[in-house]
Amino acid sequence: MSDPDFETDHDDDDLPPLVPLPSAPMPENTTAGFVALIGIPNAGKSTLLNSLVGTKVSIVSRKVQTTRALVRGIVMEGAAQIILVDTPGIFAPKRRLDRAMVHSAWSGASDADAVCLLIDARKGVSDEVEAILAKLPDVKRPKVLILNKIDLIPRDRLLALAASLNERIAFTHTFMISALNGDGIDVLKATLAGMMPKSPWLYPEDQVSDAPIRILAAEITREKLYDRLHEELPYRSTVETDQWQVRTDGSVRIEQTIFVERESQRSIVLGKGGQTIKAIGQAARREIAEAAEQTVHLFLHVKVRENWADDPARYREMGLEFPRG
Repeated sequence: MSDPDFETDHDDDDLPPLVPLPSAPMPENTTAGFVALIGIPNAGKSTLLNSLVGTKVSIVSRKVQTTRALVRGIVMEGAAQIILVDTPGIFAPKRRLDRAMVHSAWSGASDADAVCLLIDARKGVSDEVEAILAKLPDVKRPKVLILNKIDLIPRDRLLALAASLNERIAFTHTFMISALNGDGIDVLKATLAGMMPKSPWLYPEDQVSDAPIRILAAEITREKLYDRLHEELPYRSTVETDQWQVRTDGSVRIEQTIFVERESQRSIVLGKGGQTIKAIGQAARREIAEAAEQTVHLFLHVKVRENWADDPARYREMGLEFPRG
């Protein structure tokens, strides 16, 4: 059976991740720096990143461990430019891909100007959070505690949790927020801006991410894949953008491939009569078109690639270091 194509009414293959700064004069006394967001899977890091940036730059899913690479979002606050790094969730790694993601998360924390530990206040300090707290003192950077989902926990429990964590770690600041509804985001943003070192801006002020649009497009489709097949589809699946062709009318034809590890998974993604992949494609097309600000014609294919998570090339595409052994 051949792969069906579904047009669901963009990125140049060579689109660089970083655009040269414009020649317009920059404000005086500018600051710029990197802030790493760390935490366990599903703490809300991607939601927080998107809320701070003001638009989607990282996918959000109920499925854990969906952020695999370091995703950078760019926030402007006055004369400060904050480059937020949404790291993969930190958890106990069992497989090669898991090890690469956890290494990437701690590497992002060590290289940043400040580190934000995001904790789901409703769940509190789990064993996975304990493991992060044990290693956090080794990161010699200013540390910020962010308690998320505060609308889901009584205030007395929230305050007790904040006090307990501050007794254990020397946090520079503590914030209580709801990344989903925006509570506390403005104060957090202003404080992070004040922590940035003096520096020229590292990106144009209207740029929201350093990821090429073709990569974001693949991530959007992966998000819709997980949204639709949260229970049925295993975590180890991926999406790649194969072609991005700009048409004469300004629209874009995009071809993407969804890779799964077994034929049975391919059948799940396709669905009866191709209805599942059609729905995934329609949802992805709408969001990709919004991100690209162009009309999009999206064609999806599903292929079986056994053991793709052991292929070094896939790691390079995700910006991860391939763990040997």
